[in-house]
Amino acid sequence: MASTDTRTEKDSLGEIQVPASARWGAQTQRAVDNFPISGRPLPARFIEAVVRIKRCAAQANRELNQLPSDKSVAIVGACNDLLSGQHTDQFPVDIFQTGSGTSTNMNVNEVIAHLCHEAGADIHPNDDVNLGQSSNDTIPTALHVSSVLAVTEQLIPALEHLIVTLAMRAREGRDTVKTGRTHLMDAMPVTLEQELDTWVLQLQAASSRLAVARDELHGIPQGGTAVGSGINTHPDFAEYIARQLSEETGHAFTALPHAFVAQSALDAPLALSSALRGLAVVIMKIANDLRWMNSGPIHGLAEVQLPATQPGSSIMPGKVNPVICESATMVAAQVMGLDQANAIAAQSGNFQLNVMLPLVATNLLDMTAWLANTCTNMADRAIRDMTFNVENLAAGVGKNPILVTALNPVIGYEKAAAIAKDAFASGRPVIEVAVEHTGLPRDELEALLDPKRLTGP
Repeated sequence: MASTDTRTEKDSLGEIQVPASARWGAQTQRAVDNFPISGRPLPARFIEAVVRIKRCAAQANRELNQLPSDKSVAIVGACNDLLSGQHTDQFPVDIFQTGSGTSTNMNVNEVIAHLCHEAGADIHPNDDVNLGQSSNDTIPTALHVSSVLAVTEQLIPALEHLIVTLAMRAREGRDTVKTGRTHLMDAMPVTLEQELDTWVLQLQAASSRLAVARDELHGIPQGGTAVGSGINTHPDFAEYIARQLSEETGHAFTALPHAFVAQSALDAPLALSSALRGLAVVIMKIANDLRWMNSGPIHGLAEVQLPATQPGSSIMPGKVNPVICESATMVAAQVMGLDQANAIAAQSGNFQLNVMLPLVATNLLDMTAWLANTCTNMADRAIRDMTFNVENLAAGVGKNPILVTALNPVIGYEKAAAIAKDAFASGRPVIEVAVEHTGLPRDELEALLDPKRLTGP
């Protein structure tokens, strides 16, 4: 890079060359140079949360007479520019950086200070933008704030959309009886409504667990500064900034009475991670059931037909695969893996600081976004327009030898088992074999073996 393309910045370690067009400073540049790992910066939603904290901090410090009004106004103005979507390319620090997230905190501080300089205000990234704060309380607070907003604004609406879509399809299957399966083997009949309502109830329970985990993140450690004790900040700062964040976001953020907890440990974020993993497990179950039900179309179950979204093979013409469900299972697998990474990261709280904060922040936002997109995709591209193969379902139920279970109270288990074995071997409907083996009137057997009746107690 030619010398005209750079400028000299300085920090406590000395001078360093920074791209002339960059609005960051020396500490950000050192982080860029030190961490050429993934090529991926922290998610935009996380950066927005840090910027939001800086804006609230400037307002709180002004109200507490810690920061002159003109400096507060300048910082707020720069934050407003960033939150409006400007300068999004100014946050290049890699996810895999200093475990406290200090590099990202300073990146935001330096960009805000630089923007203030461009507007004619003399603002220092540490003394003014970072006033009353530390990376050690700002980064976990941003983790909490960004996760709360992501779950509320992205995931829960998408999850509700999937729930509603499934519930509507379930009502359509109220009178459609199919073969139930345990161990992947034929079992007593169920209705499509019962099968799909099971998924609905699983998703509703997962949503409830997500809401509980999200609400636990409303307690924030901002104001704990370096180790949780609040050194170098006004004693009322924590309450002020929690109130400011609450007014901005509509969420009831509160200052933790013992900030040490959320700075040294990641118990609440890990609870959210667990809830996200739980939803992923439900998604995996639903997607796999749909793949089985869609299998065929000739030599599979062929109980439903998922919408054809794209050709399924580069060599087999006409083949169509359940790709939406496959995408969902991959997302679910990745979310489960990231939850394990979060569990390992949560163990890395040594004394007064966890040192894997950027990893957990990124993972939680990735997990949330991917699950939200998957819920919407499954609802709109798989479940909404799938068709029920009613005739095939009815034919399968009629030939299901396990229907004989309904005769247990009348003829006993052993005799019923013999009928089932005969029906399976001969390929005949159970009722025909039962007429021969039991001597019971056909109308009585029809009543006893009515598949719809057998879907209840």
